[in-house]
Amino acid sequence: MTLRKLPNRFHRCLAVVATVLFATPLWASLDPDLLAGMKARAIGPAAIGGRIAAVDAVASDPNFIVIGVATGGVWISENGGLTWTPVFDDEDVASIGAVAINQKHPDIIWVGTGEGNTRNSTSIGGGIYKSVDGGRTWRNMGLEGSERINRIALHPDNPDIVYVAALGTLWGPNSERGVYRSTDGGESWERILYVDEQTGATDIKMDPTNPDKLFAGMWQFRRWPYQFRSGGPGSGMYVSLDGGDSWEQRTEEDGLPKGELGRMAFSIAPSNPDRVYALVEAKKSALLRSDDGGVSWKKVNQEYNVADRPFYYTEVIADPQNPDRVYNMATRLRVSIDGGRTFEYNPVIDCCAPGNT
Repeated sequence: MTLRKLPNRFHRCLAVVATVLFATPLWASLDPDLLAGMKARAIGPAAIGGRIAAVDAVASDPNFIVIGVATGGVWISENGGLTWTPVFDDEDVASIGAVAINQKHPDIIWVGTGEGNTRNSTSIGGGIYKSVDGGRTWRNMGLEGSERINRIALHPDNPDIVYVAALGTLWGPNSERGVYRSTDGGESWERILYVDEQTGATDIKMDPTNPDKLFAGMWQFRRWPYQFRSGGPGSGMYVSLDGGDSWEQRTEEDGLPKGELGRMAFSIAPSNPDRVYALVEAKKSALLRSDDGGVSWKKVNQEYNVADRPFYYTEVIADPQNPDRVYNMATRLRVSIDGGRTFEYNPVIDCCAPGNT
């Protein structure tokens, strides 16, 4: 039976009942005592707000750890991670992309704001911050228009020399992106590597035995409400031998993948700085290895899992003591002991292993 088949008097009664119900707020008849035991609780987001975007520790005191959370500020542990203290809550931004501790002066801590993992849900930053008292107080040192700072490299001997890889805006073009250098402790900045308004710097790494030798990855990217483009003619690998005064670009003639490139990351083996790893997004993404300090490269692994979501993860770290041991962090953490040719999942911290989901 449909409503249209009911008699007109039913329609009139229904209208009266509806008027009474909706004219009288339901909450007006509730006893407040019935709600006295109810308390607000957090229901999310959990994964979106909780991921850790950056981490650093003091080599001489590994109990001192600093982490930057994607949208949760900066936290410090002084007991090896047993307990954590938030130290960035009074600042104007909460999205973190990079942290770096000066190893010879661990009271000096740098924080780059704006998460560098370019999801459509990431929050933006407000420049680079510096603490000279171990994280108790902070000062904004500029680069506010960079929106996202993904990496910071510090000179091992001169605390005034700082390099920053600034990604730039996610949803449109801007000019405050590329590699920046400060030689006065952040009081002023010089842009030393720039491609165009669509291309930012995704990584900057310094040779641990030669601070004038730098590796930088430039990444052309753009997000729209309906799509994301990772890669383009602006992307590229660059090497400097004079502290960033000049740069040389590496190409497919040097062993890089053919065609347009995307995001990339580097790791220089501390025990053998001639061994350099590069994880490069391409039409067929690859883990590259150089055994001559970055002059020439060869593809050592092109499995899908080595870069299964390259625009988002793209992390590779060489073991500090064994140059053949390398860690690849994507959807799952994997370890290689043969210079990147093969990888195995770490069963202890494998997110997808039984019991760890």
